[in-house]
Parts: sequence; structure tokens; C-alpha cells
Amino acid sequence: MLNDTLDTAGSVPPFAGQPEANALARHLNERHGTLGAHALLENMLCRTFLGRIALVSSFGTESAVLLHLVARIDRATPVLFLDTGKLFAETLRYKDMLAERLGLTDIRVLRPKPSELRDDDRDGTLWKFLPDHCCHLRKVLPLAAGLRGFDAWITGRKRFQGSTRAALPAIEPDADGRIKINPLADWTQADIAAYFKAHDLPRHTLEADGYRSIGCAPCTDRVAPGEDSRAGRWRHAAKTECGIHAPMVPIATCFG
Repeated sequence: MLNDTLDTAGSVPPFAGQPEANALARHLNERHGTLGAHALLENMLCRTFLGRIALVSSFGTESAVLLHLVARIDRATPVLFLDTGKLFAETLRYKDMLAERLGLTDIRVLRPKPSELRDDDRDGTLWKFLPDHCCHLRKVLPLAAGLRGFDAWITGRKRFQGSTRAALPAIEPDADGRIKINPLADWTQADIAAYFKAHDLPRHTLEADGYRSIGCAPCTDRVAPGEDSRAGRWRHAAKTECGIHAPMVPIATCFG
């Protein structure tokens, strides 16, 4: 029984395979899914996945909230940052500034393999013609390598960010057999704004120029008033996600 998999400290022993991850995610959701963000993070970082969990951050417009929450619990939490080689310079500066401000001590920069870029994107224009493959080379593959050795990872996704995230659970299985933790799943835009204000957190400089969701420079546009916060991502393509959060495991299979 899954109830018997937790030891006296509340941690989950190592597991392997998609079926185990599906069952474990459902169990953890039932047990911890209604906790507030700080309590959920504290449980996952300090007990359930102690030493086996990382935070993945884009250092985008809302990232400071989750980074601040995690830093209050453990500043040495591994933070994985995907430097695709196509990011805004403002994002790189924001990463450095937030890391110093919050005292984060283990930021791991993940980059695409030069050999793979030479083979498939020699002139750097793959994003124009095959954006899914570009994201696969520059984000999906580097993240897969960076997550080796971790059983779980933390994301900053929220339900209000678009239809593909509307039913986002607090805890879910990933397609590679890991567990994903979404502590801000039920937060609203007002919650985010209030947290920034309460903790005097600095904003990404591009936000004031109309960018509400920020990824790679060639594939990120400003968002008009009334548009979805992610409407500026991949305007040139029929695409809403980069691939690292592809819904490859049907939610109904695990939570229905």
C-alpha cells in the first residue's frame, strides 16, 4: 500500500517507472494537495523528497515569488535554469540579481549541446521553421539531463495562465516517471501581485514594457490588454508550450 511507503520521517523511498509515479502522485495529492504553497514546499523539500528535488525556474515575470518561497525554506535548493542561447539579456541580468538578493547558492545553468546545435540549428534560425524541434534541442533535452538524479521537481505553473493549465493539480506525474510539484497552481494574478508587494520583490524589467510571459527573445511578444498572459508566446506558430510540460500523461489516468 502507498500509505506504507512513507518512512517515519515522511519521506518517499526511491521509485522507478511511470506506473509508480502515477500512483504516487495521486497518493501525494490526496495527502498534501490542499496545503498552502509554503507548507507544501516545506513538506516536499524537507521531508517527502529530501535531497532528491529541484526547482526549475525561467526567471520570468512571476518567478521571484516561487524562488522567494523556496529560499525561505532552503537557500541551497538546486535551481535549474535553462539558458537556451536565445534569451533576453534582461532575463540573464534578472537571474543574477535575484540569485544575489535571495541568497540562492545552487543555481545550475543548463545549456543545449553545441554538437546538437551544429547538426540541427547551425545558423540559429530553427525557431522560424521548426519551433517544436528548436524547443526540444534547447530546452527539453538539457532539462532531461539536468534532472538526472532527482525524483521530483518544482514548477511555477498556475491555472490562470491558459486553457492548457486550467486543470493543473498541485502534484502530478511527469512523463519521465518523476513527480512534479506545482505549489502555485491555485494562485491568481492578484495573489502574485500581493506577494510581490508584501515582500518588496523586484520585477523583471521587461514586464513594464508589456511582456507578461517571457521565454526566448525570438518567440516572445508583448501582450495586449485583455489577452491571456501567455498570448505573446510563439505568436508565429500554433504552439502554446515549449515541451517540458507536455501533457503526455492523461490527468484522468491518475486523478480521475
